[in-house]
Amino acid sequence: GAMRHLPYFCRGEVVKGFGRGSKELGIPTANFSEQVVESFPSDISTGIYYGWACVGNGDVHKMVLSIGWNPFYKNIKKSVETHIIHTFKEDFYGEILSIVIVGYIRPEKNFDSLDALISAIQEDIEEAKRQLDLPEHLKLKEDNFFHLPEGKIVNDH
Repeated sequence: GAMRHLPYFCRGEVVKGFGRGSKELGIPTANFSEQVVESFPSDISTGIYYGWACVGNGDVHKMVLSIGWNPFYKNIKKSVETHIIHTFKEDFYGEILSIVIVGYIRPEKNFDSLDALISAIQEDIEEAKRQLDLPEHLKLKEDNFFHLPEGKIVNDH
C-alpha cells in the first residue's frame, strides 16, 4: 500500500504538534490538522516518504514525510509530519502547506536511542535529496498544484 497512491497531492493548515521535532531532534516538522490526516487513504502504508512541499505561496522545497501511529493517542490517530529540507527563519503555524508525496523510503521502526533516530532521519534526508533530483521527480516540483490562486484555499487537486 505504499506506492499505489503516489504521487499523492495534499494541502492543509499547519497546526502545532507535540514540539518534539525541533526541540529533541533539531529537525523541525510541520503537522497537518486532523481533518487533513483523516483524508489520507486509510490503507496508505506507515513509514517514511519523500516529496515536494510549499508553504503558502513560497518556493517549492524537497521534503521528507513520516506517516505513523501516534503512541500518545494509543494508536488510534495517524500523524503525518513533514520535514521541509530548507531553513525557515520563523514558524509557519496557520499557513497552508501544500505537499506532493512522490516516493517511499522505508517502513516505520523503533530506535534504541535518540542518536540512532537522528542519524536515520539524516539518511532519509540524503535519500530524499537523491531521489528528488531524478527527472521524473523533478517535474512534479513545477506542478500547477503548487501555485495557489491568490486569496483562495483549494482543497482538492
